Amino acid sequence: MAEDSGQEKTEEPSAKRLQDAREKGQVARSKELTTMMMLIGSAICLLIFGDDIITELMNIMGASFQMRREDIFDPSYMMLMFIEHVSHGLWVLAPIFVILLVAAVAGSVALSGWNFSTKALAPKMSKLSPLKGVKKMVGPQAAMELVKALLKFFLLAGVGIFILWGLAPDLMMLGREPLPRALAHAGDMVLWAFLAASSTMVIVAVIDAPFQAWNNKRQLKMTHQEVRQEHKDTDGSPEMKQKVRQTQMDMAARRMMADVPDADVIITNPTHYSVAIKYDQKGERAPVVVAKGMDHIALEIRRIALETEVPILSAPPLARAVYHSTELDEEIPEGLYLAVAQVLAYVYQLKNMGPQGARKPLNTDDFPIPDDMRRDN
Repeated sequence: MAEDSGQEKTEEPSAKRLQDAREKGQVARSKELTTMMMLIGSAICLLIFGDDIITELMNIMGASFQMRREDIFDPSYMMLMFIEHVSHGLWVLAPIFVILLVAAVAGSVALSGWNFSTKALAPKMSKLSPLKGVKKMVGPQAAMELVKALLKFFLLAGVGIFILWGLAPDLMMLGREPLPRALAHAGDMVLWAFLAASSTMVIVAVIDAPFQAWNNKRQLKMTHQEVRQEHKDTDGSPEMKQKVRQTQMDMAARRMMADVPDADVIITNPTHYSVAIKYDQKGERAPVVVAKGMDHIALEIRRIALETEVPILSAPPLARAVYHSTELDEEIPEGLYLAVAQVLAYVYQLKNMGPQGARKPLNTDDFPIPDDMRRDN
């Protein structure tokens, strides 16, 4: 996308971009780090277990050439002995195999952790593209491979010359030693030389591992267009978000309207506001706002109240104060307790004694509403 649009990848990869790359198997891996750990691990393993391994392998070889006369005429003897000696040999070499396995796994997960992706195993025809092959030959990765190849050549050549120069006297003395001792001495020198040569890979790995981490992050960088597109795909388009928001508001409004018939009173500003209040006399909560709205929602609340015979009281200052200070399903604030209590007392009087039971109309302009809760303007 970046190549087609001509935009540069200047933005850091997002969390989604990194996660998608891991699912595709695109994580930082250093072959040099894995190779270094396997070489050094095997060298150390041979130095520790080498004598025992060689002794056991010689015993297996000696036993392979020792047969009794009656075994020669047994057709199944050769296969049984072959299986036995191979099994024994694999058991003897098991420490080396285990060290190599552990080193290979540790080297692979050292940079980016454990990651297994079946998508990375799937064949991709794009990998057969000659054009992409040419691009790989001139990119940063190709330059690093050239540097590593030259570095390994000069390091191994230098260490090899140094080792041969230092071991020259011992090599010349091997011819004067008895054969068993000479073989042991030569094997010891070979193992130490192998460890020294393998240690040179530490320098290559120290250079390659940070480069692979940097190069993987560079490849995953994003253009401004990709960042915007990802945000759009993740959060949805503005039109879709508006539609979802409207749907949520409609559902909330329907739930709110369903609570209007259970309200004790509807306090209104006849032109703009309607607030439905419910009070549970047996509960411990203060009166609760179960529905509220402006304009057409306020009109719908009043319509439902008329149909379900919920008392409606016109008290503009109190309606505005409750509407702006209390959210749905919340208790009214303490500053409005007395005003709402007067309304509820009047409504209960009407319900219990009928319309004639209220000796005088309620003065809705004289409610005790704190100044900071008034919305007269």
